[in-house]
Amino acid sequence: MKRDRAVLSLLLGATAVLYLWRLGDSGWANAYYSAAAQAGANSWKAWFFGSSDAANSITVDKTPASLWVMGLSARIFGVNAWSILVPQALMGVGSVWLLYATVRRWFSHSAALIAGAVLALTPVAVLMFRFNNPDALLVMLLITAAYCATRAIESGNGWWLALAGVAVGFGFLTKMLQAFLVLPAIALSYLIWARTTIPKRLLHLGGSALAMVVAGAWWIVAVELTSDRPFIGGSQTNSVLELALGYNGLGRLTGDEVGSVGGGRGWGSPGWSRLLGAEMGSQIAWLLPTAVVLLVAGMFLTRGRARAALGLWGGWLVVTGGVFSFMNGIIHSYYTVAMAPAIAAIIGIGATELWARRADPMCAAALSGATALSAVQCYLLLANFARSLAIAVLVLGLVAAIGLVLSLRVAVPVALVAALLGPATYSVATASVAHTGAIPVAGPQNTPGMRAPNKNGGMGGLLGATTPGANLTELLRESKTKWAAATVGSNNAAGLQLAGDRPVMAVGGFNGTDPSPTLEQFQELVRSGQIKYFVGDGMRMPSDSGSDAAERIAQWVADTFTATTVDGVTIYEMSA
Repeated sequence: MKRDRAVLSLLLGATAVLYLWRLGDSGWANAYYSAAAQAGANSWKAWFFGSSDAANSITVDKTPASLWVMGLSARIFGVNAWSILVPQALMGVGSVWLLYATVRRWFSHSAALIAGAVLALTPVAVLMFRFNNPDALLVMLLITAAYCATRAIESGNGWWLALAGVAVGFGFLTKMLQAFLVLPAIALSYLIWARTTIPKRLLHLGGSALAMVVAGAWWIVAVELTSDRPFIGGSQTNSVLELALGYNGLGRLTGDEVGSVGGGRGWGSPGWSRLLGAEMGSQIAWLLPTAVVLLVAGMFLTRGRARAALGLWGGWLVVTGGVFSFMNGIIHSYYTVAMAPAIAAIIGIGATELWARRADPMCAAALSGATALSAVQCYLLLANFARSLAIAVLVLGLVAAIGLVLSLRVAVPVALVAALLGPATYSVATASVAHTGAIPVAGPQNTPGMRAPNKNGGMGGLLGATTPGANLTELLRESKTKWAAATVGSNNAAGLQLAGDRPVMAVGGFNGTDPSPTLEQFQELVRSGQIKYFVGDGMRMPSDSGSDAAERIAQWVADTFTATTVDGVTIYEMSA
């Protein structure tokens, strides 16, 4: 037992080092959320609603649970890269520990340790636990839900299932409907395997659903009943429900997202091959085919708790992977971090359970085939990055596969090294470089899609913020108006706000396509002296739909005020 605790401590310590090492190099990471954390550190109202600025013009286009964590940290430790990013890293370590604890309840220390190591070394997990998108908190909450569901299944206790519902409800407050992708797996697993009667199972599922609704809906009710609040970013009608069901909900599945920049651009065509493609494959697919083989084999060749656990985690993987594969709306490769816990748990459980049954030729063959498949998959993903290492992984994996089919014990550590060496190398490369912008990608410095921050003045645009020059920063800091400036698009506003430490209005929200503010509202704010500058040319962001209010505002400013240039950026002083 002491040795087990020592090994677990070593895993968690190594995970902490990997997630914290050179964390500050990424600076503000996603400036959009960093600016909102800054706003929350300066205003409790902005913190509660998830406003992008402390003067509460508009919210971010997500529910604010992850911002609550970052905002509190920034309020306590000051607004800086470490206070914003360290909570994400700690949530990563917590997620590895929670996954270990969940698997360990029913299975061996080895199974839980393998699951924790696979999660810790999944490249997209390393990326997101070192970044300030909502996904870090979402993953931790969903693993919490799986832990509670596991306790509920083993005991037939409805209170544990209710806690699973609470965790999913707070997952909704983190990233809306994506949290619900685990619900089919939890509900079906409890219905099939819970140690209680069918009527009680149904009653407990109803109670859990109620707990989930309460945990996720209280904030929505508070927002809808409050008139003096910021506009709901990402919506066209100032409604959280519209945001949850439209832009961040069903629109992601159908591609019909008002104000969206469009889906499928560079993320692969819908279909099962999407997850194995050039961009997503390097993020999540290292052990994905292996997990599928172990899942199918385990469901057929095991019984009891092993089958129940594989049903829970397998349902999570199949539903989440299926949605990501076939959705037609906006999808980014980092979304796949939601699959990482399920892959990790299936590998830990499936590998150890099949090894324990290795006397059965079918189990030995399945384990051997899964190992060979992992070697081939890792070779394909490593070949363009580190060819010599890719060849070594392939050879080790194939040798281990032969040893496993012969039930040779020495093949086990060889198989583990072969399976983890590829993603571990890619994960270290991920942690070695800075990641910034709205669409981070795991991998080394030359990874396609990686964006460098704009540190030379000029406007950041739709997906990246800018670091304004010293003169423009000074103008923002010296302003005494409610908003130091306004500009089209949230990332443009975020870069200005973080540099000047003064509220900057994001006209039109993230894409510049939200109807906030309207031209008439903006004109009244200018007349009452609440906005000092308008920054940038104000061109409308690329979109197929949405409001043109931002475009009209930019045109009115250009027609009404005199343009000047500061640090290479066009600005209009509107208080003159």
